[in-house]
Amino acid sequence: AAGEPSRFKLLAQLADGERCVGELTSDDASMSAVSQRLRVLRDAGLVRRRREGKHAYYSLADAHIEELVRSALEHGQEEHTYVRTSV
Repeated sequence: AAGEPSRFKLLAQLADGERCVGELTSDDASMSAVSQRLRVLRDAGLVRRRREGKHAYYSLADAHIEELVRSALEHGQEEHTYVRTSV
């Protein structure tokens, strides 16, 4: 569930704290699309939802998920040197 880029982007946004669906939408993603992506993440146990009136707020499921997301983001920012070996 987290391997799809648009869903991982949502996880990265949620690593900074709880957000409502409206805060997670962007020019390239409608509220409906974001809601569907969040549902996949929730079904996978990666995020949780809290309702307040008509609004749904999402956050990462727990500290372990936050640690995984932050580690993935840090790893993506590191420079990697790949050594090609002959076979």
